[in-house]
Amino acid sequence: MTIKEIQEEIIDEFSMFDDWMERYEYIIELGKSLPIINAQYKLDENLIKGCQSKVWLYSELENDTIKYTADSDAILTKGIVALLLRVFSEQKPTDILNADTNFIDEIGLKEHLSPTRANGLVSMVKQIKMYAIAQQTKLAN
Repeated sequence: MTIKEIQEEIIDEFSMFDDWMERYEYIIELGKSLPIINAQYKLDENLIKGCQSKVWLYSELENDTIKYTADSDAILTKGIVALLLRVFSEQKPTDILNADTNFIDEIGLKEHLSPTRANGLVSMVKQIKMYAIAQQTKLAN
C-alpha cells in the first residue's frame, strides 16, 4: 500500500468512533502492536528529542525500503508512534520525504493532545523524515 492509501485507511478507521475517549482507547490498542525496538537500539542516541515521554526510534534499510521500530515508556505515546510507523515503515525513503502528514489533522489528533504531546508528535515525524534522508543517502552511494 502507498503512504496515501494507508493514511486514508486510518482516516476511515477514526471516523468510525463517536468520541475522543474511544479514539484514545484505539490509539492505546495500536500501541500494543508496535514493532518493538531491539533492546540494543534503546540508546540515548535513538531517543526522540522534544518528547515528554521517552520514545526510541530506529530505522534500517531493507532492500530499498525503510523498516522502523520503536518503543515508548508511555502507553498513549506508544500508540501514536505505532500509528506513524504504520504509515511510514516499509516505504521508500523518497516516498517518506515527499509524504504529507495531513491525516494527523484530519483525524483531529494534534488538537486532542496536550501541547507537550503535540510537540512530541511533530518531533516524531521530523525524526522519521531525518532517518529517511540518512537512508536515502545510503541508497544513492
